[in-house]
Amino acid sequence: MAASSNRIMLGPLVAAIDQGTSSTRFLVFNAKTAELLSHHQVEIKQSFPKEGWVEEDPKEILQSVYECMDRTCEKLTQLNIDISNIKAIGVTNQRETTLVWDKETGEPLYNSYLLLYSPESNIQIIPDLFGCLVWLDLRTQSTVERLINKTPGRNKNHLKTGLPISTYFSAVKLRWLMDNVEKVHEAVLSHRAMFGTVDSWLIWCLTGGKKGGVHCTDVTNASRTMLFNIHTMDWDPELCKYFDIPMEILPKVRSSSEIYGLMVSCLGDQSAALVGQMCFKDGQAKNTYGTGCFLLKNVGTKPVMSDHGLLTTVAYKLGRDKPACYALEGSVAIAGAVVRWLKDNLGIIQTSTELEELAADVGTSYGCYFVPAFSGLYAPYWEPSARGIICGLTQFTNRSHLAFAALEAVCFQTREILDAMNQDSGIHLSQLQVDGGMTSNRLLMQLQADILCIPVVKPSMPETTALGAAMAAGAAEGVSVWSLTPEDLTEVTSEKFEPQINPEESELRYARWKKAVQRAMNWETTEPTSIFSSVPLGFYILGSMFMLIGAKYIAGQCESE
Repeated sequence: MAASSNRIMLGPLVAAIDQGTSSTRFLVFNAKTAELLSHHQVEIKQSFPKEGWVEEDPKEILQSVYECMDRTCEKLTQLNIDISNIKAIGVTNQRETTLVWDKETGEPLYNSYLLLYSPESNIQIIPDLFGCLVWLDLRTQSTVERLINKTPGRNKNHLKTGLPISTYFSAVKLRWLMDNVEKVHEAVLSHRAMFGTVDSWLIWCLTGGKKGGVHCTDVTNASRTMLFNIHTMDWDPELCKYFDIPMEILPKVRSSSEIYGLMVSCLGDQSAALVGQMCFKDGQAKNTYGTGCFLLKNVGTKPVMSDHGLLTTVAYKLGRDKPACYALEGSVAIAGAVVRWLKDNLGIIQTSTELEELAADVGTSYGCYFVPAFSGLYAPYWEPSARGIICGLTQFTNRSHLAFAALEAVCFQTREILDAMNQDSGIHLSQLQVDGGMTSNRLLMQLQADILCIPVVKPSMPETTALGAAMAAGAAEGVSVWSLTPEDLTEVTSEKFEPQINPEESELRYARWKKAVQRAMNWETTEPTSIFSSVPLGFYILGSMFMLIGAKYIAGQCESE
């Protein structure tokens, strides 16, 4: 009974909604100790209606948030913890994922059966589409190429945004929706449309929705749209004109730590992880292993532009009157997603833990290299035409070697980003701080240390993304239950993985990986494929058709005689 009484007197609590690509979670922390008290998780269904298309249902995402909140509160009550002590709720979310909804009805504008129209194709009905264009989605490649072609010198890099023109970011997804989805097109014309990334959708719904919900985003999410000027810290009229997007549909941009009604903080997931890892100093970096893999390095209050294929992004702005801090970022599209692919598409494993066991059984890929470029290659290449390949196969290769190669692929991609980051900053990291769901794979962490040739440091509390959102919420003006001053921050215990192979072996394996990457390049094209695109083949087929018609005609004449 005494223990229960002690738990009741925990003091202020802070919660975080962590809405990721593959799941939603609601977590509650003790603001004084940063202890995770309870949480609940719900998986999110992804839809792949066409090759390269990745979608999710906004209503399912919202419902998963409600379910996670309800279940977590039930668990806290069972622990005899007073939920009225939750003083603030923060939001962290998958970035770039794009949706449009009707502000009058509150409904997403492109669920279920959609009438799509396009100047390049006939009108068609496409069934069972969901509502969000996920950040991995590739359908906008032709839109990207059209935009690059109208840019002077075909330069795909925007100094205002810190981003290249790519299928990855929200502006081209929004442009595609406006061009191809009739409901979105009509709603924009009738001034009923609201655009947002997942954070905007959740905040709007949770603060009232069509009955006065707050339509806003924070600087970290806005900086991933290609419509946001990272120097003026606001939507840019010239960029909106370039993409032909009306500014009235955009959410208001706020800081990452202030009260937005019911919600108190908002950070894109990778920025939240940077805060949760307490990387507040210039030069500190972290790598998050989730669906994708994201390495961010704090570069301080002045943006640093990359010459080696990295992104310049807003790291955080922890208060309306606080300065914005920037980061260099390397983004990898496929990390944990490769585990899901091996499980769901190939069926060679049943669980993620089985992947580690299989790989550990052989301890080598036996010369097999896996480049999982399912959505092209992101940093440092930004090559959407790349596609996944597995090479170096022999008759000896089995599923265990493939499992090992899949884990190595995550590590090699991180090595490529870290090399680019070291070149841009001129300062080499002495160790890498890591977080995310894949860090529970100890073999992966050891492989990462071996391939980077530096120690990898994993915190004992892996929920650093949600922790970052909770910290920003608890520290907000008007809440002030969580101090972010260095001397008040709770020291985090961690585990360190030291390199166990010599640098020469690491370099040899990395060189062969780079060779495999080149094999994956320029695989896909947006040009229409047709048998008639080949002139000789076209003549051959047309000639054959005429011969068949002639033969049929002659046969008919013979029968009539």
